[in-house]
Amino acid sequence: MNISRTIAVARKETRQIIRDSRSLYLALGIPVMLMFLFGYALSLDVDNIPMAVWDQDRSPQSREFLDRMTSSGYFTTVMATESYSKIVSEIDSNGISMGLVIPFDFSENLKKGKPTTVQALIDGSDSTRAGLAIVYLENIVGTFELDFKNEALTRQSMAGRVNSPVHAKIKLMYNPELQSRNNIIPGLIAIIMMVIAALLTSLTIVREKETGTLEQLISTPVKSNELIVGKLIPYFALGYVDLLLVYLMGQYVFQVPFRGSLLVMFVISSIFLVGALSVGFLISVVAKNQFFATQLALLGTFLPTFLLSGFVFPVSNMPYVLQIITYVVPARQLITILRAIYLKGAGVEAIILPTLLLIVFGFFVTTLAALKLKKRLM
Repeated sequence: MNISRTIAVARKETRQIIRDSRSLYLALGIPVMLMFLFGYALSLDVDNIPMAVWDQDRSPQSREFLDRMTSSGYFTTVMATESYSKIVSEIDSNGISMGLVIPFDFSENLKKGKPTTVQALIDGSDSTRAGLAIVYLENIVGTFELDFKNEALTRQSMAGRVNSPVHAKIKLMYNPELQSRNNIIPGLIAIIMMVIAALLTSLTIVREKETGTLEQLISTPVKSNELIVGKLIPYFALGYVDLLLVYLMGQYVFQVPFRGSLLVMFVISSIFLVGALSVGFLISVVAKNQFFATQLALLGTFLPTFLLSGFVFPVSNMPYVLQIITYVVPARQLITILRAIYLKGAGVEAIILPTLLLIVFGFFVTTLAALKLKKRLM
């Protein structure tokens, strides 16, 4: 490889990027916009679920239970009612998402240690919201019941009649507040890098072909490997700028904790960038025009990356065949790595396998792009 020829190609591509304002907007504007859009709009947390309450008991115990519900932040009482029909009509009209009915013997059964049932009518048209509402409600009910029993047992224990019950001490590691944003942002960084990198390089060769400058390149002594490296260098630099932008946004805009090594993150991201940029370059070599190249780069990277990377849907919940396919989706490996670095502070030894898979992917795609380009230049 001739270094001077490679640098000359890199300079030519850099001038092309500077002249083309669309490339700069795509490289710098889109990542910021996507971070804001997905970072604020995409959340797996459900809170302030509007509910109607029918408190048939009207006792201090029922009021305490309702206080537990609203103070949790998961539920908001928007109305009080005294009929099932009103609850159902409000759910039908989307006025509320849940109706809570506390029976008239709620406090009496609690004092006597008898089973008591709190009824919840939940709008199941949104299965995700309904499922989380059930989990939240069960947790609040369980905690309230346990606290009530503990108070009774404490009084009996002080009288020397019973020992204290066994307590479960739970410690949530890495994400103690269970903020979905802490899980989403590292994955979003991988999604943005994959899509933008492929889009940036998807026009490099096909644009030369449409403008008639590819024939000029063929007539020069530039070899295929020099052409690939030279054209990828400026986009690699832009990719690093994007990585820095989204990292800073994650830290200072979305307040996502970063517990790992910046050096490890940037080194592994470099490996990923080579593969992602090579995917776009390969598309540019085989595409017939710029429109087709852009569409292929967008659909060919965004859909697999979004659906098969574990960003939204856990890989373990996918059919076995799809789980195997996800290993060839590079964003899956980077998401695994970034989440481990961000939240767990993982070192190199904990992310060796996904890193090796990224290296294999980058080598394979880059080699394939070089072979295709060499064939086209012959």
